[in-house]
Amino acid sequence: MTPKIAKEILDKIVGQVFGYKNPYTLEQFMQKFAFDVRLPSQVADSTTGEPTWAQSVNPTKFVKLQHALKNDWVAPEQSLKSVEDILQAWSHVNYTATERDIDSLNVAESDSIYRSENVYRSLDVIRSKNVLFSDGAWDCEFVAANQRSNTSNYCIRLEDSKECTGSFTVSWSGKIVNSFFIHDCFDMYECMFCSHVSSKRFCIANRQFEEAEYYKLKDMIIRWVLTG
Repeated sequence: MTPKIAKEILDKIVGQVFGYKNPYTLEQFMQKFAFDVRLPSQVADSTTGEPTWAQSVNPTKFVKLQHALKNDWVAPEQSLKSVEDILQAWSHVNYTATERDIDSLNVAESDSIYRSENVYRSLDVIRSKNVLFSDGAWDCEFVAANQRSNTSNYCIRLEDSKECTGSFTVSWSGKIVNSFFIHDCFDMYECMFCSHVSSKRFCIANRQFEEAEYYKLKDMIIRWVLTG
């Protein structure tokens, strides 16, 4: 996964969600929309000195997974007579693996990726494709700034949600389609700024609107989001 491909994926997500051409670079998008998402941190591979990406920076020594798999980590026989001796010996082999992925393709600057494809600067991604700047995505496609959400596509800023499509800033909700700023809702289609309601269409702030008026206000909100 290269930054160029990541940008192409971002362009598709933004275009699908907002209906406008993506005005952001990868860095600009991350700063604006993934500012509160836990993302991999850049550290140094302690065996080579090269940059690598880790889920946690609490360990003090790191090794890129591909290097860890190539190295022979069996230590020579040594007399260990105390706890101090054991801890000292352990310190010589105790490196935290980084950029870990299993059965995945085109993964960059990410850690803990499983059976996924086209993942950029993300953590804990499982059976997903085209994921950017996310922490916890399961069975998702074309999502960015996603947190602990699943079975969703073409969404930005999902949090603890599932079965969402074409939506932006959704938390603790399910079956949300083409909606913005939704919290604790279920089965919503073309709604904005709604909380604690279900099975609604063309609602704003839990108030019913005519379809034409709703879309007029939605366009205003989209422009506010993209230019604010």
